[in-house]
Amino acid sequence: MTVTSGTSAATTSAAPTTPTAQAATAPVGPGTGQLASADLFRSVFRRHAAGVAVITASGDTGPVGFTATSLSSVSAEPPLVSFGIGTGASSWPTVSRAEYVGVHILGEHQRELAATFARSGADRFGAPTSWQEGPHGVPVLDDVLAWLVCRVHARVPAGDHRLVLAEVVLGDPAGAGRPLLYHQGRFTALRD
Repeated sequence: MTVTSGTSAATTSAAPTTPTAQAATAPVGPGTGQLASADLFRSVFRRHAAGVAVITASGDTGPVGFTATSLSSVSAEPPLVSFGIGTGASSWPTVSRAEYVGVHILGEHQRELAATFARSGADRFGAPTSWQEGPHGVPVLDDVLAWLVCRVHARVPAGDHRLVLAEVVLGDPAGAGRPLLYHQGRFTALRD
């Protein structure tokens, strides 16, 4: 704010009023914080332990799938899940048209399977991947902790990704074992 008196001017600073302005000028926590960037975003989320899932779909040229750590439950009534997928991902063209998708919760014994579905150019459905065609033609992976077949409800633009909302139509929660996690850039397991 500038106050003018005669020919001289005195200047005082007004406090920022927007959250963005406040975040850019105010220290946060024990350090000073960093401005938002892709590197900051990645660094923070490397510290967030996430469950590991594989999403599958059937397309004109065969099955597709990818490893996802963005799986989230959205609603119990109706039962809805969400996951993110990059629009540059090799699976996106099929997922963008699929009516149904498979959601597979991986166990700690499936690190290699998670790595296969995360690797660009991998033969994801070739040996040693064990799978079968499930309901609605969705590829269903064997030996997972749990799986769902879901009808795609919406694909919402979200930056360079799409947030896919899907309604559960059936599934099986009966797999044995402990969950696989992703943390600090690697697949890992729970510790007691």
